[in-house]
Amino acid sequence: MTARSIRSTAAVTVAGALALATAACSNPGSTAGGGPKDSAVVGIAYEPETLSPLLGYGKDGNSKIFDGLLAFDAGMRLKPALAVKLPRVTDGGLTYTYTLREGVTFSDGVPFTAKDVVYTYRTILDPRTNNPSRTELDALESVDAVGDDTVVFHLKYPYAPFAERTVHAIAPEHVAAKQDVNTGAFTSRPIGTGPYVLTGWSKGEKLSFTANPTYWNGAPAVKKFTMAIIKDDDVRATRLRAGDLDGAILPPNLAAGFKGDAAKKTWTAKTFDYRTVTLPTHHPVSGDTAVRRALDLAVDRRAMVDKILEGAGKPAYGPVPTDSPWFAKGTERRHDLDGARKILDEAGWKPGPDGVRVKNGVRAAFPLWYLSGDKLRQDHALAYASDAKKAGIDITTQAGTWEVIEPRMKTDAVLAGGGSPGDPDFDQYLLLKSTLGGDGFNNMAWYDNKTVDRALEDGRRTDDPGKRRAAYDTVQRALVENPGYTFLTHIDHLYVVNDRWDGLTTQTEPHDHGLASGPWWNVENWKPKH
Repeated sequence: MTARSIRSTAAVTVAGALALATAACSNPGSTAGGGPKDSAVVGIAYEPETLSPLLGYGKDGNSKIFDGLLAFDAGMRLKPALAVKLPRVTDGGLTYTYTLREGVTFSDGVPFTAKDVVYTYRTILDPRTNNPSRTELDALESVDAVGDDTVVFHLKYPYAPFAERTVHAIAPEHVAAKQDVNTGAFTSRPIGTGPYVLTGWSKGEKLSFTANPTYWNGAPAVKKFTMAIIKDDDVRATRLRAGDLDGAILPPNLAAGFKGDAAKKTWTAKTFDYRTVTLPTHHPVSGDTAVRRALDLAVDRRAMVDKILEGAGKPAYGPVPTDSPWFAKGTERRHDLDGARKILDEAGWKPGPDGVRVKNGVRAAFPLWYLSGDKLRQDHALAYASDAKKAGIDITTQAGTWEVIEPRMKTDAVLAGGGSPGDPDFDQYLLLKSTLGGDGFNNMAWYDNKTVDRALEDGRRTDDPGKRRAAYDTVQRALVENPGYTFLTHIDHLYVVNDRWDGLTTQTEPHDHGLASGPWWNVENWKPKH
């Protein structure tokens, strides 16, 4: 899980959300509910920390303001974007050559050229740039412009999913290079080549966009687009029902309340989005391998899917979903409370007078934090603590903002989320690599397993499919023997949208379900129904 995917869950108060909705109702230019057919307002739960591609925004595509060299279609297949075709791969997988589209301009009218691509990637790789996902481009040795219309990437090793990394949003050198990359105005007032232009960002409230009339792929039919940031699930559902929103992401129990509304349609997106409990290596209880293995068996994942998700998801045994071709068959963990107790007994964790196990004077107890206002995380945390108690492990659940939680992550467990479609390297390296422990929201558990470290490097340093499969099989099986996280569920994303446009679809989504995901991933292609 990346810093972007986790930190983007900045808390928004109910009062702030209601204030936004009230403003939308009273604003004569409001684009909500029954507003103009060429406008839309959607409610999202997460807010980005930055809008700069140099700091990680738009790294997985669909950024609205920017384009990448390539993009994903609805089936998650690569297609040309700022490049006119897929790259030419030569030199045994070490050289990628892209020919750029002619006539593209940034929204300020300045032409897009190869220099902007080179600037973007070189700046990301600069250690002075605060990009938490830099290791995702570890394979990149150099990037060079050949004239204005050709870019050549040279890799250190044959990194199989490199083309998927070139959906990354491209920044304009003529604007961004004149500012401090980490703190300049570009981080919140960006300029790009994308289908939309940002007209305003009220932190904690909304992001406003207008269609780019000179977009290279045609001006969007939806001329005004607003993303209302409403962290509280109940408030988001209330505002949608009141007509203040045209669409929203909702948890299953709230989405079900709109089934009888003929004017709205529910969309389900398959995802790589998981919920997991970090088991910090630096805590005497959660860092104990026997405790970790016992919790892996004590947790009732199927009950969580059925009761918390109401069937909109599946059990998770690691970052890779069970229906992915990369999933290691046989690593599913059964719900086995007796087996969990046996593991703890044999490891010397004996039940105390209050039922909580003790070993060498240490009680089997630790705190578990979850994000305030996130109903799904709260429900997962409570269910996990209940299951753990049956095995003799005392987990105290606590709600907090990321500002409260982050300083405690080295020793306190967290109900976290993550997940990225595509290549297994995308999910597993940032989550499990020992050298990334303490690096923001990467490797939140400070997991340290040399077998896993070696396999992660093996998996990303070859393009041989058989060797890669063996590497990621090793990672998943090592997590059975020493799970630094208890993976709980993979979650389907549910969206309820007013049924007044054509062209809506969904993609397979990452954890970060906000600006880039949902049925509005391709809002630039929507057409009003007549």
